[in-house]
Amino acid sequence: MLLTTLAIAAALQGTQGQDFRWSGRLADGKTLEIMGVNGEIRAGAAGGATAEVTASKSGRGDHEAVRIKVEETDEGVTICAIYPNQVGDSCHDRQTQKNRRRNNDENNVEVDFVVRVPEGVRFVGRTVNGSVEATGLTADAEVSTVNGDASVSTRGWAEATTVNGDVDATVGRADWRGSADFQTVNGTVTVTLPGSVDADVEARTVNGEIETDFPLTVTGRFGPRRLNGRIGSGGRTLSLETVNGAIRIRRAS
Repeated sequence: MLLTTLAIAAALQGTQGQDFRWSGRLADGKTLEIMGVNGEIRAGAAGGATAEVTASKSGRGDHEAVRIKVEETDEGVTICAIYPNQVGDSCHDRQTQKNRRRNNDENNVEVDFVVRVPEGVRFVGRTVNGSVEATGLTADAEVSTVNGDASVSTRGWAEATTVNGDVDATVGRADWRGSADFQTVNGTVTVTLPGSVDADVEARTVNGEIETDFPLTVTGRFGPRRLNGRIGSGGRTLSLETVNGAIRIRRAS
C-alpha cells in the first residue's frame, strides 16, 4: 500500500466529542480528500509527516446511520460521510455523489471534519451545507461547497467555489495549467496572488464592482462589472465570477 495507516478508530456515536479518528502517512504529491454533506470542513497544516482527520457528529437524526468511510487509492486517501438515503457504497460512486447533493429530510445529522495536512500533500475538501476552510497549507488545494464560505490559503495553487457564500483564496504559486476558477453566486470573490503572476483574467459580476491591485492590459469589453484583461504576459486563465457581490484581485504583500 502507498499509505501506512497508523490508526483508524470510531468512538461511540453521540452529540459531542470525536466520533471518528484516522491518521496515516501519505507521500508527497498524494491527495487527502474529504467529502461531507452537512457540516463544516476545517483543514490546517500538520505538525509532522502524519495526516490526521477527526469528525464529530451533531444535530437531529440517527447518528449511527451516518457512516464515515475511508478509501485508499493510488492517488491518495478519500474520507467521506455516507448518509442512509444514498445509493452506493463508494465515496466516488456517481450515484452516491448525485444523492450527496440532495437534502436529507429524514436525517439532518451534521458531520464536522477537522483535518491536519502534511507538507507536500494535496488537499481537497468538498461539502454541501457548511463552510470549508483550509489555511496554512503547502501544496495545491481545492475547496468547494454549496451553502457556506469557501476559503483557502496555501503556498501551492488553489481553486475555490461555492453558491451561497464568500470565496477567499490566497495562493503562493502562479504557474497553474489551464484555467483556475473562483466562483460564487451570492457572495464576494477575493483572490490574492503572488506579485510575479502572468494570467489572462476573466472577471464577471452582476451586482458588484471589480477591483484589482495589478496593472491590466484590457482586451475586449471593459466595464465596472465585466473585465477581460491580461496580467503580465498572460498565458493561463484566471476566472472569477459572482452574481451578487464584488470581485477583488489582490497582490500579496
